[in-house]
Amino acid sequence: MASNHSQKVEAIADHADADNDSSHVNAKSIVLSNEAKVEQANAHSLINPKKEITFTVGTNDIAEAAHQIADQKAAAAKAAEEQAAAEKAAAEQAAAEQAAAEKAQQEAQQAAQNAAAASAASAASDSSSAATTASTETTTNKGTFKLSFYDPSVLGSGLGYGGVAANLSVFPKGTRLKITLSDGTVWYRTVNDTGSFAAGNPNQLDVAMPNSQIPSAGVLTATVEVVG
Repeated sequence: MASNHSQKVEAIADHADADNDSSHVNAKSIVLSNEAKVEQANAHSLINPKKEITFTVGTNDIAEAAHQIADQKAAAAKAAEEQAAAEKAAAEQAAAEQAAAEKAQQEAQQAAQNAAAASAASAASDSSSAATTASTETTTNKGTFKLSFYDPSVLGSGLGYGGVAANLSVFPKGTRLKITLSDGTVWYRTVNDTGSFAAGNPNQLDVAMPNSQIPSAGVLTATVEVVG
């Protein structure tokens, strides 16, 4: 191709020399320049052939994988949120149960304290009442008496164990007596009976008492006072 083109250029140049035509000289220059450009283009084409870009129609695996990962992340986030909500609910329930247990314990302790306080107040009131009664109690000392004992039930009496038999001229029936033993023991008895011994022993009292409780000494001495 370059050879034929060169022949045409030479022919044009020869004609220009023969005719001395400036336009033909210019034509020769243009043809030579174009020839150089064509040769350069051909050489570049041989060294750097054009690469064809091809497209394959099919699924986009990357996009599909991205969607799957996004779905997995969303599911994991939802599961984590549900787990957190369940743990929070469990913690709140446990806290409520503990608070209820502590409240019940506090109420029980408070009730016990109130009961103890009420019992102490009642005991104090009883003590105060007894002290008041003792302080307001008036007695008349009748001296020292001998004490003997009997069991009314053994004698077939139904008078019980709250009474004492005495000389009725000294202590009429119904007289309330305070009997204080030598060891400090105090008995309160009411005269409700008399006995044959009373006629000759006005300074002796026969105290009603179950046989199982009668002192082994049999006869004691005590200070006797009339109450009231």
